[in-house]
Amino acid sequence: MKNLDTVISVVDLKKRFHIKEVLKGVNFSVSKGSIYTLLGSNGAGKTTTIRILTTQIMADSGKVEIGEYDLSNESKKVHEIISLTGQFSAVDEALTGKENLMIMGRLLHISNPEERARELLDYFELSPSSEQLASTYSDRIMPCHFMISLSL
Repeated sequence: MKNLDTVISVVDLKKRFHIKEVLKGVNFSVSKGSIYTLLGSNGAGKTTTIRILTTQIMADSGKVEIGEYDLSNESKKVHEIISLTGQFSAVDEALTGKENLMIMGRLLHISNPEERARELLDYFELSPSSEQLASTYSDRIMPCHFMISLSL
């Protein structure tokens, strides 16, 4: 990355699903400390772009750098510095808050998900409500479509 203030750089990103060309040379960059939004109609490729940036699928061509890492050959390093939340909550309301955190920890292959869940609950001062069902939690949190967080 040439500019040290650039944390995401996307150059000529292309993706095809069978005969359908979904991304046709997408270009953008995101500066450190900024908020960047992908806007477009249904089928414009927003979700595909996010899925590529978060290492869920591979691009057919193009260059993507996140932080100081090239996505094509350092995807594990990229995965270590990003977080993603989707459009809808991925919380299982039939489980407790702690159980939900433990499931996410297992999905991320964290070595001790129960211990990490306790650490997070303590850090955010949520331990007293950690054994309550998620269905009893406040519904005042507004969902966002996608949010990628970088820890640089």
